[in-house]
Amino acid sequence: MTADLGTLCTDFYVNQRMSLTMDLPSGRETVLDLFDRVRRELPGMKRFKRYEGELALESPDQEGRYCWLGLRRTSIRSGWVNPGSLEEAYRLHRMLLETAPYFLSITPLDVEAIELVFGFDLHAHRNRNQVVFDALLADSALSCMVQSDREQLLDVQPFIGLSLEESSQIQASVEIKTRMGPGDLQTKQWEDEPISVYLTVRREGPYESLDQFKETFGTLAGHIERLAEERVIPGIIVPLHQAIY
Repeated sequence: MTADLGTLCTDFYVNQRMSLTMDLPSGRETVLDLFDRVRRELPGMKRFKRYEGELALESPDQEGRYCWLGLRRTSIRSGWVNPGSLEEAYRLHRMLLETAPYFLSITPLDVEAIELVFGFDLHAHRNRNQVVFDALLADSALSCMVQSDREQLLDVQPFIGLSLEESSQIQASVEIKTRMGPGDLQTKQWEDEPISVYLTVRREGPYESLDQFKETFGTLAGHIERLAEERVIPGIIVPLHQAIY
């Protein structure tokens, strides 16, 4: 799947987040021990950085490809930008689900949710709100709200949430971000930001055991690959690409 995406979007990334109820330990030794463990498994991840509210371990950017791990107060996040394969990105995410609980004293009771995200960025050298409207909404009932000869689109950022099972414990969402405001309509500078499409699958707690984290990842990966291949890529990414080019 990743090989085909190069012709449809500028960047593709696979992110994961484990959301927690209690604060993570922030001791120097604890954090460094985890980062050393990750670096031994993935030697390219050797840049240790501090951002506002986050400690991060990153790999160098090699022609738009890199991976990262971030610890925030109540979450562990990781991502792989433009991976060579899904399995390459999954390797990092699985490792964190298996090892981080032991280094950071995380118990199943503490985990609010685990989510997996496929992100698609498409650069458009024109009004991004107009691109999204033309590609996805122009032939819908919502199009009656817009008189294009008299008005300009100020915000077109669709969001859809789904429950993937009866209990709603496993959920999916698709969100489209154009990152535009009133100022962009005045300057007409369209090149700075992409249109981003986020496909997210999420499994809410409670969790019963540490082993369930790994099982959950397999379930989420299955759902997100199916939704991407059957719905998001043909139904959203391809029309956006066609509207841009």
